[in-house]
Parts: sequence; structure tokens; C-alpha cells
Amino acid sequence: QVQLRESGPGLVKSSQTLSLICTVSGGSVTTGYYYWAWIRQAPGKGLEWLGAIGWNDSTDVNPSLKNRTSISRDTSRSRFTLQLSAVTPEDTAVYYCAQRSAGWGNPYDNWGQGTQVAVSS
Repeated sequence: QVQLRESGPGLVKSSQTLSLICTVSGGSVTTGYYYWAWIRQAPGKGLEWLGAIGWNDSTDVNPSLKNRTSISRDTSRSRFTLQLSAVTPEDTAVYYCAQRSAGWGNPYDNWGQGTQVAVSS
């Protein structure tokens, strides 16, 4: 069974770059055909998809965050990362990594437990 676990700093200062890692156990980020995503939930708000990387190393990011978001993977360690630059307190949220099967409309059905990130002003 594939499990995901997020890790990273719990507190970041404004203007800095937030770096988060999702470690995949029981599987590989190169296994076809899956997408691996970052999703966040700010206090009192709904889920926001940040971006994803595919089994084939393709990437896609939320257009609203495109200039600040980078997603990459480390196949040797079976993990993928999120970098979010120039953070502000509005980036305070619980950040999740998640997995879904390729195919139109397939939901993200395997999630990590989430990691809380606070951005100080």
C-alpha cells in the first residue's frame, strides 16, 4: 500500500521560499500512470490545488501561483517536492500531498496526513 508523508518547516518568514517534501513509501513516483500533487487548505477556506507532477515527469501548476510554484521529484529517494517562493501570511495553510490515477476526472484518493505551515509577517 502506497503511503505519503509530508515534511518541512512549520514556520516560514514572509518573502522566504517554502520547501516541502512528500516521501512516498510502498511505491514509486515513476510508476505509471499516476499523478502526484500538492494541495493546501488555509484556515476557514476550501482545498486549493497547487500543482502536480506525473509519472512521466510532466508538471502542471495552478495558474494563480504559476510564478511562485515549482514542483520536482527525486526518483532515487522516491519523493517529490514543492517550492513556493515569496510567501506571505496568506500562504499559511495545511499542506497535503496526494496521489491519483491518470485519467479524466479521477480523484485524488490517497493523501498524506498534512503538514501545518505558518508564515509570519
